[in-house]
Formats: sequence, structure tokens, C-alpha cells
Amino acid sequence: MFIDPHIIAELRWKLRKGSVVVVGTNGKTTVNNLLADAMEASGQSVLCNRTGANLDSGIASAMLQGRPADWGVLECDELWLAKVLPDLRSTYVLLLNLFRDQLDRCGEIDRIQDSIVSALQSSPETTLVYNADDPLCAFIASRVKAERDAQIAAGEDVCPFHSVTFGVVESMNLQQNVVADATMCQACSHMFEYDYRQYGQLGAYRCPSCEFSRPGLDFSANNIRFAEGVSFDVMARDRGRSLSRPVALHSKLAGSYMAYNLLAVYTAATLAGCSPESVQKAISAFDPKNGRLQEYCIDGRRTLLNLAKNPTGFNQNLRIVAEGEGPRGVAFFINDQIVDGRDISWIWDIDFEELVSQPGLVVFAGGSRRNDLQVRLKYAGVKAQLVDGIEDVYDALAKLSEKGQLPADAPVSAIANYSALPPVKAKLDQMAEAEIGMTASQAGAANCTPTHTGMVALHEDIEAQLASARTSATIMPGDGDDGISECVESERPLSHADDDSAATPIVIAHVLPDLLNLYGDGGNVRILEQRLRWRGIPVEMRKLHYGDPIGFDDVDLVFLGGGPDREQKLASEELEAVSDEFAEYIKQGGPLLGICGGYQILGKTWLLGDEEVPGLGIVDAETKRPGTSGDRLVDNIALKSPIANAPVVGYENHASRTYLGDGASPFGTVVSRTGSGNNDTEGTKADGILDGNILGTYLHGTLLAKNPEIADWLLGKALERHAKRTGEKAGALTPLDDSEELAANAFMAKKLV
Repeated sequence: MFIDPHIIAELRWKLRKGSVVVVGTNGKTTVNNLLADAMEASGQSVLCNRTGANLDSGIASAMLQGRPADWGVLECDELWLAKVLPDLRSTYVLLLNLFRDQLDRCGEIDRIQDSIVSALQSSPETTLVYNADDPLCAFIASRVKAERDAQIAAGEDVCPFHSVTFGVVESMNLQQNVVADATMCQACSHMFEYDYRQYGQLGAYRCPSCEFSRPGLDFSANNIRFAEGVSFDVMARDRGRSLSRPVALHSKLAGSYMAYNLLAVYTAATLAGCSPESVQKAISAFDPKNGRLQEYCIDGRRTLLNLAKNPTGFNQNLRIVAEGEGPRGVAFFINDQIVDGRDISWIWDIDFEELVSQPGLVVFAGGSRRNDLQVRLKYAGVKAQLVDGIEDVYDALAKLSEKGQLPADAPVSAIANYSALPPVKAKLDQMAEAEIGMTASQAGAANCTPTHTGMVALHEDIEAQLASARTSATIMPGDGDDGISECVESERPLSHADDDSAATPIVIAHVLPDLLNLYGDGGNVRILEQRLRWRGIPVEMRKLHYGDPIGFDDVDLVFLGGGPDREQKLASEELEAVSDEFAEYIKQGGPLLGICGGYQILGKTWLLGDEEVPGLGIVDAETKRPGTSGDRLVDNIALKSPIANAPVVGYENHASRTYLGDGASPFGTVVSRTGSGNNDTEGTKADGILDGNILGTYLHGTLLAKNPEIADWLLGKALERHAKRTGEKAGALTPLDDSEELAANAFMAKKLV
């Protein structure tokens, strides 16, 4: 490509009928390979980048090495589509979904949408095939159509925009996750309404303020069943716009997201001339060997390996885990290499709390950021054992089996992000080959004995959200001298409730979580809540959503998270409407934690795009344009703060620069080799603001996860506010066992300071 930057265009002659480019946040590799299989099953030849090398270099390599074929089926990274499509001039772009992913590398979804729109405009003859259940995908289609129509109206010689939609016409009745990536209409900035929602932002949406809604479906799935995999019927509209007879599809692969993946494959395959029979043949024979939904048999245990690299993908994997029965092992591996994203704040948007309701689960945390993962699981009510690699998981399970605490054939699920997946897969390949005496491609789950489901659960269910103020017990494998000890009871200390000093709960208000909840910032309120519950202190978590009455009279601690510009503007307007009440809360000593956008709003001005807009004026700070440098301040960061003995570690990701007034004090000075804090002015690097009981900061992470001193500082202020508000005696914060939190802090501090 250095020799010929347009080598992809030079090689386009190899694709006789055309090409399909598969893009989207989740499912690209699975859909790409299944689509190629379906085309080959129909008798057509295919050139495909099956290994998932999806940058322009990977696509060029596949085209250089591949023989001439009827079709090219090529997976492409969303941000690289704008570089690839002008040369490839694909027949179809298959857009699966868009979710927040690697925010430190990719930025907000708006940036990805802009890139895809640009790509499609550079190849006017390309037809967009997209998931209409995703409003973020549908908005791309509406933008391209509007721009193309305007070009045609202006007399430009361009092709009309063509698109094909697919989606699910009925609710799958799925439990909803805490965080969704699109809650607002991008056309008019009003909140969406849903007839039903599947997961994330996918579903039957409509905007009550404008005409934007889910488009009509050209290919639709209904009668979805999740028994021994996933099954559903597909209906398609023919050229006369009448509905075809339903076509039944079935896959042994589990997961609600597979319904969308299979529907996308069927849609694109049909457009490429494949028969329904060839699609089903490919689905039935699909046996991935790339670590995506790959099955093994190790030590007689059925093992499922899968990739998950963002909250939506992880949450769907947890649903697969939840479908299992009986005792089993679950191992999570999280790295923070460049391809993963250095910022792992997103693990706090994963609903690990769902694991609590699964009896008999033995949980492990691995990867370079295993300490952070262990902390996240701890606050979900799950005790996780640290492991260096997947082999440690089997060693630990074997010891449990020897003690009679776990069936010898208890299955294992391994879920890993990008760079963590290859070493886990390589070790499983090696273990399978050594055990069975055959190649890894021959080692299948058929050699495993049936999964045992009759054993007594290894640990008691933990009540959701640890609702009781009494001692809570979690019975799980402990860490003995041999790595696994007898099941132990983990008790939380009681303090506040012992002296009956608080009859009413501490009230924590998470203000506008549906608008201000980026980078896992909502995890901060989870941490605050749990640290009170573990001490036996009654607590009420109050989520004040958009449209709810917002009041502060009976609130003891307020949290404001960060959000994209559109959501942040709406949040600012909501807070401006109650600015007097908010100011009175602050005046009365009410503590407040504001992160990123929530911090900026508190100042005199903040940025909405390139425009400076008024803030609430609660703190003496102004947020302005970056000046001559347009670079975002994105990196790991450590601070020395007057309210903590340990370094305060976190992650910053912001474009704006914030400047404090002359008398204002920062939250902390930057002591790490990386990171800038409020702004990048040399010699004065500091982050945030500390003004009375107000703490504003740019630190994501989640901030309080690795900084328990900061969490307890805020809780101490909340107890003081509660005592003043209610007249009840202020209780003390009994020390907690913060060994996991401090280990995660020490790991990052060693890297940064």
C-alpha cells in the first residue's frame, strides 16, 4: 500500500459480481464468515478476509492473496470504511449495529456515523443494507438519503440512494440492561419512545417530536425461539412489495444477538442470489475456529470461548452464561492494549450483577487488567479469583472437583476482549490437542460427557443489590495456600445500624443517568451505595431521569456524570430549570461529585461543539476551546490530592480545556508521566476542582473504583449532610477491607508514577 495506495482499486477486477463489505461494532467476523459460507454453499466462489483483519491493509492482503472470485465478502472496521469504500466500490455495505466501543480510540458514535456517511457518499452506486432496529444505523441512512437527494436536486449527476432494511418485528422479551447507547433522537434531540426494546438501543423506536422512527422492514424476523440455540422465521418483501412465504432458520449457536446476525446473513445472501437452502446449510455447518463462539472439550468439560469487547457484547455473553444450569466456571479476560482501548471504564457498564442469580458459579478474572475486573465483580456481589491464564482456571476447577465441591464435568465459559482472546485460544487449542491427540480443528465438544446439572450450588444467591442492611454472606471459593480453599463466608462489617443512630436512609441522587452516563461513570453511584450497605448503613439510590421532578431538599449526595454534547445540552437545560434549588443544596453543605461533562456544567461556561454556552455558575471555572491544539487529552492519569494518601488514578478523555479562577483549588496535581487534567498548560498541570463539598474532575475509570479514600470522603460529607437534614446522629464510617481496590490502584500507580 506504500507502493500503491490504491491497490484495492487495482484489484477490484478480481470480484466478478461485486462485493459485500460487513461493518458494525459487534458480530462482524461471525456475519462475514457465515455470509461467505452461504455464498459458497450456493455454488459461488468467494474472496474473503476470514481472520478478521479488517483495516485497509488486511483487506488489501486478502485481495492480493485471493484468487479471482464471483464475490468479495470483506469485513471492515467502521472508521476505515471511508478509506476502503472509495476504492472498493462495493455492491453492498452491510451495517450490523453501532455501539460505544473503545471511546479513547474511536471517540463518540457521532464520529463513526460521520465516517460511514462519508464513505457511502464516496461510492454512490453502493446499496446500504442496514439493521433498521438500530436508530444509529437508521440515522446514517436518513442522512445519506437527504444529502443524495439534495445533490440530485442541485443537478449533480449522482445515483439515487438505495437501501435495504432488516429487523425483528416482535419483542424477544429480554431483560433490559442498565445502559443503552442511544436514548435521544439525533434528528431533533428528543427522547425516544419504544413499542418494545430488544437490547441496547435496538427495538421498535419512534420520536414523539419529529417523524424519525424505525423504517419499514424489507427483511423481518418473527416467531423467535431460544431453545437449543436460536430459531425464527424470515419474511421478505419482493419487488412488488408483497410479503414472501416465511423461511425458517435455525442455529445451534446461542444468544439473542445471533438472531440479528443470522437475519443479516440471510438478507445479504438473498440479495447476492443465494437460496434459503444454501443459507441454512451454511448455518448448520458453521463451526467457528477463530475464538468466536468456539467450542472445546478440556478435561472432560464443555468449554465455550467467545469475544466480547464492549458492554453490549459482554451483556449478551452474560445472557448465554445465564442460560446454563448447575455449577460451572466462568472466566473473564480483559487487556488494555491499543487495539482494546487503554480505557477500561466500560466494564462498569456491564451488568455483572446478573451473575448473582446464578447458583454454582465459580468466577475468575484474568488479563492485564484483572485487578480492575476483580473490583468490578466485587461491587456486583461476585467474588472472583485472579488467574494468570486459562490453564489456571482448569487447575482451580480440578482442585474443587477433587474436594467434591464441583462436578468433574462442570462446563466452562471463557470471555475475552481483543488482545486477550488470542492467548486464551492458543492455550485452549494446545490443551485440546494434547488431551485428545488430534488437531485443534478436530477437537470438538462431542467428546465431552453430558453436562451434570444436579449438584448443590457452590454458593448462596446474593440478594439483588445487597438490599438487606444486615450482614450479607457470599459463599464462594476462597484463596487458600493452594489457590483454592474450602468455601468461606465473607462478612461485611456493621457500624451505623449497631447504635441505631440512623432511622432514615442516606439518599444518593444520580441525576439524569439516561443523559449523563459515559465511560462507566454510573459505576460511581454503585460504589457509593455498596460501601454504605457493607457498613450496614441504610441507603436509598434515587435515579432522577429526564422528565422526572428534580429536587434536592431530602438528598444527601448528588452525582453528575458525563455525556455527549446533545445529551449534555438537554441535561444542562433541565438543571438550569432547578438552578435555585441546586444552589441552595450546595449552600447547605450538600456534597456533589461531577465528572467530565457533569463537572463542566457546574462552571461559568462550557462548550457545545464549538460554541461556548453558559453553565450553572456553581464553581469558579470556565471550559473553553483547546486553542491552537485540537488534540483531545486522552490518557491514564494519576493525581496527588489533599483528600487521599494514595495516588488518585483514573483515565481522562476530553477535548475541551477547563481553567479555574484565581481562588479556586484543584482536586489534585498531576504526578503521572502521562495525563494533563484540566488543560495542557505547561508547568501547571492539575485536574478538577475541590470547592467545599464539591468535587469536579475529568477522571473516569470509574473514579471511585480504585480510589476508596475519595469514595469515603464523599460518604463522610453525605453523613454530615444527613445528620444536619434529619437531626439524627451522624454515624462513623467503619473501615472496610479495600485490599482489592488498593491492589488495582497500586498496579496502575506503578505504571504511571
